Amino acid sequence: MSRIHRTLGLLIELTRGAPPRRDERGLSQSTENAILLAGAAAIALIIITAITAYVTDNLPT
Repeated sequence: MSRIHRTLGLLIELTRGAPPRRDERGLSQSTENAILLAGAAAIALIIITAITAYVTDNLPT
């Protein structure tokens, strides 16, 4: 039985070929998402500030 297991294991290893490549984009993808999120937050802050300034300037005194 042990010989059968070894033979099967060898066949599986030989037919598998090279191990699949690892996806190494994890850190760069996370960094890209963080930069995009910070940019979106900055744009939203600028828009809110501009609208607040406009409304404040046009309020009757």
